[in-house]
Amino acid sequence: MPTIFVNGNRVDISKDVPADTPLLWLIRDELNLTGTKYGCGMALCGACTVHIDGAPVRSCQTPLSAVKPGVEITTIEGLKSREGKALQAAWARMDVPQCGYCQSGQLMSATALLAKNKKPSDADIDAAMAGNICRCATYARIRAAIKDAAASLA
Repeated sequence: MPTIFVNGNRVDISKDVPADTPLLWLIRDELNLTGTKYGCGMALCGACTVHIDGAPVRSCQTPLSAVKPGVEITTIEGLKSREGKALQAAWARMDVPQCGYCQSGQLMSATALLAKNKKPSDADIDAAMAGNICRCATYARIRAAIKDAAASLA
């Protein structure tokens, strides 16, 4: 029975769970953490983004067989890092969300960016956020919020 950690909590995955089960379904259906969204199911929209040991990963296309025992998975509910808190505050200040559906994935990708790069350029932001789709097209506000959060971390 593989053991992983989700938001700091130990999770023992039953042997009865098929190895090809997407990580997203474990997070949403078994752990009842519904902040991580199902968007396209093909890892193209970014709504399902979580961190595995700090790296952004599309959970809809990550089978449990690819998740190594002992890893730390962070969902939007567990986003407590300095960067994550700064981004959440900037998101509110800059009035980023409209419908809000993509926001957890956007925040997870942006947090991974600021964890590695405290002063991202526009090109850095574009590269890090590529594949995170916002149907409400709040891209300018997302970029502004990332820059605002980066400035607050300086």
